[in-house]
Amino acid sequence: MSFTATDVKDLRELTGVGMMDCKKALTATDGDKEKAVEWLREKGLSAAQKKAGRVTAEGMSFAAVKDGVGVVVEVNAETDFVAKNELFVEFVSGVAGVIAKQAPDSVEALAAMAYPGGDITVEQALRDKILVIGENINIRRFARYANGVSVPYVHMGGRIGVIVNMEVSDGIKNKAETEELGKDLAMQIAAMNPAFLDKSTVDPAALEKERAILTAQAKEDPKNAGKPDNIIEKMTDGRIGKYFKENCLLQQDFVKGDKISVEDHIAGVSKALGGSIKILAFTRYETGEGIEKKQDDFAAEVAGMVN
Repeated sequence: MSFTATDVKDLRELTGVGMMDCKKALTATDGDKEKAVEWLREKGLSAAQKKAGRVTAEGMSFAAVKDGVGVVVEVNAETDFVAKNELFVEFVSGVAGVIAKQAPDSVEALAAMAYPGGDITVEQALRDKILVIGENINIRRFARYANGVSVPYVHMGGRIGVIVNMEVSDGIKNKAETEELGKDLAMQIAAMNPAFLDKSTVDPAALEKERAILTAQAKEDPKNAGKPDNIIEKMTDGRIGKYFKENCLLQQDFVKGDKISVEDHIAGVSKALGGSIKILAFTRYETGEGIEKKQDDFAAEVAGMVN
């Protein structure tokens, strides 16, 4: 029995399984849709799909440089101990390799790309890991830096992943001091979580909103009662400067320095090495940030299995 693209689409909607596996199921069962559903169940693919709705707020944020390309990727799972699972860690590293080599422009494009070590896609490799590990797994986001010098940092076994991307003059690209600078900055980003690279990159609308809030706070402070607007404005300027120091990487105090800013530290390292170093960008992922966690989901499921 033959089958059409519509049959594949219908089977996918019926089972929730990926298109390639639906096509394989229909091929194996001569286009018989009911037998194809059974085939997918026998292969365990439907079981993987059942896990797809479960909350994934744990997992791993992984950063690495592969063949000169900087990559940071967040792959989520249901529980924090999965991040220590060798199969999971190997999968995350494999995904980072795909991103570095094949340059996908979205998570959807990444899912369709070839996964190393076999004739399968990233999506198929992911479902295999769901079946073996027994938890829902989800590739959430990634960033890729193909140019410049990138330095990775992974904090607390994958709780935070950071990539720092730098423009470095030729004579000092391979210096240990350059690598050390990148690592120090990545650690600072992990710890201090700056929202912006530099004060010049702060969104003007966001800055104007912050200025309005700080001005209103200054005017409402009883200690400032009766002070003229020009004094209030100077006070607001001072608070804006503090805002930059707290939220902009280059204006932050260098955490390993003695009352020196990050940008001044970079300038000092560049001068000492006899070259130039410029921070182009950075990406910081904290595993599960912004995801609403349902603490009882997994525990309730386990309890239901033993009762």
